[in-house]
Amino acid sequence: MKKNLKILICAMLAVLMVAAFTACGAKTDGGSDADSGVSVPVSDGATVGEGETEFPLTITDAEGASITITVKTDEETVGAALQNCGLVEGEDSEYGLYIKTVNGTTLDYDKDGMYWSFYVDGAYAVKSADQTEIASGEAFELKAEAAK
Repeated sequence: MKKNLKILICAMLAVLMVAAFTACGAKTDGGSDADSGVSVPVSDGATVGEGETEFPLTITDAEGASITITVKTDEETVGAALQNCGLVEGEDSEYGLYIKTVNGTTLDYDKDGMYWSFYVDGAYAVKSADQTEIASGEAFELKAEAAK
């Protein structure tokens, strides 16, 4: 009887351990945690999203540190691709998507005078990210900048 009880307890502990390790598994591709809706920061060299089209995205923080990732998507615009991957959050404005959070870092122009700027092939973009179509060979950047 004691032997059967020990076997049963060991089996239950093994099942609990497997469940715990599965639930706590690390995400390696970044993106959004679907259950919590929380953006998961990605690391340099990561690939996020799924789709036929891909493009490089460089993210430069307020201290000047940069990472470059690859975004895969079937979306037509950069903004839609980045939102679907959980890389950016923002709000609609009369000029398009006003990006406030990138890779988990929020900038508040009203509080700290910083904002996320959007670049296409190294040039300041003339359209917002959600209005910029993805074209083959183009590179994009989101850069933390201070008001001038």
